[in-house]
Order: sequence, then structure tokens, then C-alpha cells
Amino acid sequence: MNIAIGTTNKAKISAVEVIAKQFFEQAKFTYYKAPSGVSEQPMTTEETRKGAINRAKTTLAATESALSFGLEGGVMEIEDSMYVCNWGALVLADGTVFTAAGAQIVLPEEIAREIRGGKELGPVMEAFTQRRDIRQQAGAVGIFTLGLVDRQAMFEHIVSLLVGQYLFKLSHD
Repeated sequence: MNIAIGTTNKAKISAVEVIAKQFFEQAKFTYYKAPSGVSEQPMTTEETRKGAINRAKTTLAATESALSFGLEGGVMEIEDSMYVCNWGALVLADGTVFTAAGAQIVLPEEIAREIRGGKELGPVMEAFTQRRDIRQQAGAVGIFTLGLVDRQAMFEHIVSLLVGQYLFKLSHD
């Protein structure tokens, strides 16, 4: 089975591969740097979800795979707090779209203030931690949970939700 992943981000790729290999023995992966079609820093759960769907659809069209995954991270505001939010989409060759969301945790106000000022979470986190490529590894969720949940594990949960919906559909068709 040909499975496409609409990213070159290591944490996202690993999340899809880990879960997909559990269910699809003959999985072959294609990686495609798909545009999200939304802001560089999605600021709402709706925009983040749309980015995941756009990545999955664009990747499917470019690769003609059986399954296409799009994963997107963003932020959202609830009352006076900013949370990270993460979405995934799985698009099938027949056009069926599944979506799922994952972990949401409050960002410290000093980080939220930077994002409200127009900066992206990834670079803000790099400056905060003095580490490069945070979004390829632990991500903000990993930093602010002291590694109990890193970005890959968070996306694995989302991919599991997506694959589960797909397998449910197969069992009921």
C-alpha cells in the first residue's frame, strides 16, 4: 500500500510510519512537502484543521497514493489563554476525508505574547530553549511537559485516531 505523508518534518513522518506499520504490512511511504494553504502560524483550531486537510489533499493529488496524511500544528485562544492545538487529516483515493485532533496545552504567557505579536511558535520555542529544530523533535508540547509527551507521540495519537476511523470504515463497507 502506498502511503503519502504531506511533510518533511521528522516528528510527523515518524508518527505516521510508527502507526501505519502496525496496520499495513506492505506500506511504502512517499514524503511530499505540501503547503498548508493557511497562515504560517495558524491561530485557530479551524485554521489548523484546514491546514491538515489541505496538506493531505495536495499530497494525494501529487502522489496518487492510496492513503494521504496531513498533520498541522497551530494555536488557539480560550478566554485569556493560548493553547497549542494539533490536527491531522487522512484522505483516501476515493476522496473520503477523516480528521482528528490531539493534545492541547496552555502556553506560558511569555510565549503566547510573542505569538500574538506575529511570530511563529517554532522560532519562538527555539529562542526560548536555545535549541534548534524544536518542531522536528520535542516540540512545544515536549518542552512544556518535560518530555512526558513529545511532538511525535502527540502526532502518533492523532494518526491512531485517523487510522482507526479508516479501519472502521473498511469494516462497515
